[in-house]
Amino acid sequence: MTLKQSSLIAGCDEVGRGAGAADIYIGCVILDPAKPIAGLRDSKKLSATRREQLSEEIKEKALAWSIATANLDEIIEHNVLGATLLAMSKAVAQLSVTPELVYVDGNKAPQLTVPVETIIKGDDKVPAISAASIIAKVARDQKMVEWHDHYPEYGFDKHKGYLTQLHLQALESHGPCPIHRVTYEPIRRVLLERKAKSDQLGMF
Repeated sequence: MTLKQSSLIAGCDEVGRGAGAADIYIGCVILDPAKPIAGLRDSKKLSATRREQLSEEIKEKALAWSIATANLDEIIEHNVLGATLLAMSKAVAQLSVTPELVYVDGNKAPQLTVPVETIIKGDDKVPAISAASIIAKVARDQKMVEWHDHYPEYGFDKHKGYLTQLHLQALESHGPCPIHRVTYEPIRRVLLERKAKSDQLGMF
């Protein structure tokens, strides 16, 4: 893979698309070649402490950065991929510097007014995408800890909304809360099962 050389290349990545709760977060970063940042890689391969350190360094040194979100209504209206691509467009538009090219992690590109290229596993290949992944994950994780304070029974501070065994058990016990993506399996299944039980009880 040969990356184009330019000081105005943005990296863009999503975090939370596979989760069952809360918003999808999109990071977009234009790094400054004059201010290199050591240790950039896929955010999932970094410890939480290291991600937080790097997130602060990225925001201090980058030429430009932004974070956009796709909320629950957008996820329901446009489906998860459509909502993700729309949020990517928002994140690029929010940059204080217009990039000459945008590299996007994965194989689906948003519609942009500037050239865009997709790179599979780009979050571990392209520093700007790694940086975007890091700032998005730190922001989303922090928000999930806040949601934990509102809904502690689900353990959002631990699994960050992903459908782990702990999360599935909480869903079975308590049903979905207002930040769950009700169009997702198995959340929709839990809703239907609880409705069926309620209807049965209502018959007696």
